Amino acid sequence: MNRLKNFAYAGLAVLPNPGLPVQGQAVTLSEIQDRITQFAQFLIVVSMVVAVIFIIYGGIRYMVARGDPAAAKMARGTIFHGVIGAAVVLAVGVILQTVAGLVTRTFFQ
Repeated sequence: MNRLKNFAYAGLAVLPNPGLPVQGQAVTLSEIQDRITQFAQFLIVVSMVVAVIFIIYGGIRYMVARGDPAAAKMARGTIFHGVIGAAVVLAVGVILQTVAGLVTRTFFQ
C-alpha cells in the first residue's frame, strides 16, 4: 500500500506548470445548433438514399421473379419496407424541424 501511495505522489510531482488557457473564441449555442442540424440533415439524406436503394432493389427483384408468387411477394415486401422507411425518415425530419423551431422560438413568427 505504501508503494502505491509513493507512486501516486511521484506522479503528482512531475505535473507541468499550468499554462495559459486555450486561445480562441467560445462556442456559442447557435454554433452547436448548426452542427446538430447539419448532422441530422446528413443522416436524413443517407437514410433516404438507403430507402431508395431498397425500393429499387425490390423493383429489380420483382422483375426477376418472373411470375413466381413467393419471389414476387418477397419483392413487394422489400418495396413496402423501403417506402415505410422513407416515410419514417421524412416524419423524423419534420419532427426535428418542428422541435428546432419551437426551441429557437422561430416557429410562430
